Amino acid sequence: MNGAVLRPLCFMVMPYGTKATLAEPGKGPVEIDFNALWDNAYVHVIEALGYQPVRADQDTGAMIITQMLERLYFADLVLADMTIANGNVYYEIGIRHAARRKGCVLLAADWSSQLFDLAQMRAVRYPLPEGKILPETAAAIQARIKDAIAGLVAGESPMHAAIPGYPSQVNEATAAGMKDQMAMLSAFQAEVRAVRAFPKKERMARAQALVDAYAKGPMIGAVAIALMLMLRDCADTAEDWNVVLKFIDGLSDELRSVPEVTEQRALALSYAGRHVEAIAAVEALVATSGPTQERLGLLGGRYKRLFKDATAPEDKKRFLARSIDNYERGMQLDLNEYYCSSNLPSLYRIRRRAGDEKLAQSVLQLVIAACERARQRGSTDPWLRATLLVAAFDSGDADKAEALADEVESGDPADWQIKSIIGSLELSLMNAGDDVTMARMAAVIERLRPA
Repeated sequence: MNGAVLRPLCFMVMPYGTKATLAEPGKGPVEIDFNALWDNAYVHVIEALGYQPVRADQDTGAMIITQMLERLYFADLVLADMTIANGNVYYEIGIRHAARRKGCVLLAADWSSQLFDLAQMRAVRYPLPEGKILPETAAAIQARIKDAIAGLVAGESPMHAAIPGYPSQVNEATAAGMKDQMAMLSAFQAEVRAVRAFPKKERMARAQALVDAYAKGPMIGAVAIALMLMLRDCADTAEDWNVVLKFIDGLSDELRSVPEVTEQRALALSYAGRHVEAIAAVEALVATSGPTQERLGLLGGRYKRLFKDATAPEDKKRFLARSIDNYERGMQLDLNEYYCSSNLPSLYRIRRRAGDEKLAQSVLQLVIAACERARQRGSTDPWLRATLLVAAFDSGDADKAEALADEVESGDPADWQIKSIIGSLELSLMNAGDDVTMARMAAVIERLRPA
């Protein structure tokens, strides 16, 4: 018998072929040759650690789901590369975490950012300055990951760590307690829905009463985040936003460090009038956790507010440039998303450099295409109709703007969302064209403006 068969097996979970990274420009390669990454880096490290390397696409035929599940369960070690957001990789990580107590190690390029849940888990980071995996890159990857993998092989899966006795000896009292907790969570979620169903003028008082009821003792994360988002969506005045800030600042250190909470705190700071503090908070989050469309969009929006409020020409020029820069960086992360790109046409037209009108037109077409694609997919994004409304303003299409305003109103957006939409519409109105079109669009803004 071949002695190699007796070595423990390492099953590699990763994309294969050449894939786009959607990395922020200047922060990572445009594409990665994952086959080269496997051949030139991972195989050598796996063998050096004493394992026999196996990858899914090395089967002679298509690997069916049963084979994949078998290998995820029986492999002595599973390595998972999370550099790009690949659905199969994430799914297989979840299966391994549930199936085996130990022996799953996550890896990712040092410039990459992961989706929320896996971003909280420990991962081995490696340098990846280019995607062809040149010899010097392969050597640097091997040097970075070999000892780190060995040190994490015995790490416990989060599923087994969270549920004592999992999978076959779970304490029934614990199970009953969890069912009680889920029943309480269901009742709590019904109370939150009830608050959101009240007329807007009553919601903040109702929200604060619900917070008072649930914030008397330690809160689980799901309750804390639901209360935070409820307060956010009920806030209107600067005083309301200070209530949101007070709630967030009263959370545990662990919850305050969650990126979503950091983002919402920055939003609250901005609506409380503290734009510079909001920018500093988001920039710190980008530095530690990487850029996302949401974070760069937040930065673009805060600089846009500073631009609108500034009176000195040099300040307006500086804030406009920074707003455009952050929105452009966010747009380049994913051209299928429209949050960042939808803000650019009006800003290009305000800047008025040579070629800016052409840029505005090309980005506008990109925004409309992304929105229509989202509509066709049945997206429930509450910002979709608002984004199309802004695009109608940027296109000078008063008929479409009036129709979309009806749709926006029917969605019952929060006052802070309406104010954000109006801010974008007012910038677009500066380039609306003839007087008749401008008057019709100004009337749309007044329709939407909160009483």
